[in-house]
Amino acid sequence: MHTHPLKIGVLIGSVRAGRFADKVADWFVSEARKREDMEIHVIDLAEPALAAELGLRVDGSGDHSGGGSGGDSGDDSGGDSGEDSGGQSRDAPRLAQRIGEVDAFVVVTPEYNHGYPAALKLALDHVHREWQAKPVGFVSYGGMAGGQRAVEQLRQVFAELHAVTVRDTVSFHMAWEQFDERGRPRDPEGVGKAAAVLLDQLAWWGITLREGRTARAYAG
Repeated sequence: MHTHPLKIGVLIGSVRAGRFADKVADWFVSEARKREDMEIHVIDLAEPALAAELGLRVDGSGDHSGGGSGGDSGDDSGGDSGEDSGGQSRDAPRLAQRIGEVDAFVVVTPEYNHGYPAALKLALDHVHREWQAKPVGFVSYGGMAGGQRAVEQLRQVFAELHAVTVRDTVSFHMAWEQFDERGRPRDPEGVGKAAAVLLDQLAWWGITLREGRTARAYAG
């Protein structure tokens, strides 16, 4: 047993009712919790307290339709993120605390119209310094692209937030066909290997950056 396991925040980026994110996130969390070097914390934007803090309306008809674009025609509803807070996280204290308490992140995101959910963007913009000098991995799902176009956009956003994104991802192409009626992947070995690679990279970056933040203040 590791004395100081990495605290990993699994951030669920969809807030739609009937969302497919639950199946994807539940599977990934179960994989991550097999590791003794990690402590998993789920950060679900659909949680009432977080949704209320961000001004999100949690409703809709689900996020598992797609076709070629790999996503719905709508977006997650949410309020204005407001003015730049100057690097402070005063407008979303609950979310900022949850983000600040963990060492690394895995973002579970669908792809909507070649992009990621508006609710996820709102959450990213409401927190600032708590993201800094921490690694981020991605588990995506969608249509033919498997959510990868959403991930590529998120890499740019996290770079601006001074976070480090890991190379390898887990993606589910035509995601609703990849899980059985029990919510289990139809190819557990293949996606399990992909998850292991992502978590190994996240562990390396997580330990390295945690030691760096402990040794000296980040220059951002």
